[in-house]
Amino acid sequence: MKEIEFNASNWDLIIDSPGRINIIGEHTDYNHGFVLPTAIDKKIQFKFNKNGSLNTCNIHSNNFNTGFSFELDAVAKSEKQWENYVLGVIYEIQQLSNKLQGFDCVLDSDIPVGSGISSSAALECGLAFGLNELFDLKLSKLTIVELSQRAEHNYVGTKCGIMDQFASVMSKKDHVILLDCQSLDFEYVPIKIEPFKILLLNTNVSHNLASGEYNIRRSQCEEGVKIIKKKYPEVQTLRDVSSTMLNEFKDELSEVIFKRCTYVIEEKERVLNTVAALKKSLSHKLGENMYKTHDGLQNLYEVSCPELDFLVDFSKNYDEVIGARMMGGGFGGCTINIIHQDAVASFIKEASKAYFEKYNIKLTAFEAMPSEGTSIKTT
Repeated sequence: MKEIEFNASNWDLIIDSPGRINIIGEHTDYNHGFVLPTAIDKKIQFKFNKNGSLNTCNIHSNNFNTGFSFELDAVAKSEKQWENYVLGVIYEIQQLSNKLQGFDCVLDSDIPVGSGISSSAALECGLAFGLNELFDLKLSKLTIVELSQRAEHNYVGTKCGIMDQFASVMSKKDHVILLDCQSLDFEYVPIKIEPFKILLLNTNVSHNLASGEYNIRRSQCEEGVKIIKKKYPEVQTLRDVSSTMLNEFKDELSEVIFKRCTYVIEEKERVLNTVAALKKSLSHKLGENMYKTHDGLQNLYEVSCPELDFLVDFSKNYDEVIGARMMGGGFGGCTINIIHQDAVASFIKEASKAYFEKYNIKLTAFEAMPSEGTSIKTT
């Protein structure tokens, strides 16, 4: 695939596709549990034009100053990973519609890559949403979510759950989504945590384990289910397993598998507990549950890393921070912190200083505002 560059002054369509945070419910989506995500005010913007050709498509990323072209009648995996997010979406749309034609697309992003706020889902969903509008494909929002997830499975090779794509497309401003990843039933829950803010601290590290270890964790959970299923055939995923049921198999499961399953089952309960707290504006209960989640991710699911643990431990020294945890796949990325609005600036300053002294790495920090999902830019 050749690299290309192009410019246009007028665009047929502009789409904003956001990244997401997950308040609580980490690594539960592919176990058909509950999650509590929302889109945020960091996004990829897509500018689309039909280019008059039947097959030729041109993609350009302004952030990375790189682009590529491909033909719709010859879509195949690329050796460049980022191109596969695009090509995977095209392939999945082609399984549902024959109405795609040649187009040009330019991308601009303010989502920090590798920070755990799912720039990949924003890329997949924004492209699918835009092409649906541009060529009047008549795909529903849920179909866009599902085909974007399949693209990541089939072209990128990450067997992700549906949370990231669902949050990117379906979110509602000033709300989080209680999503049942088994039935895909969902409820918008207002997030009223004033005077607290949501603050992300980006470790700016990626230990290059996340993708491979992600698939390993998924297979470990499936291994646990396979053993439990012998006695309880109705069990399909860890969603169907209670703590009492799991304890019956402590001697049959390896120590590692038991730890993985314990975390997922406990996290399932924490999500529902947190939603109940949010509905009563009990922000401190939310924070308490977040710390418990980090402990589980660190010690039972083992997807944290020293840099993330350092920042979560550091937050515990501040009364103004009522909760913190690692967020995302793990092994790097961000911590999510619930912090009093008056303490944001001083906390960032002190955390950045301590982090640099420990790791010689500059911390980046940004507030996250619960925002609307993927949408057409009208102004």
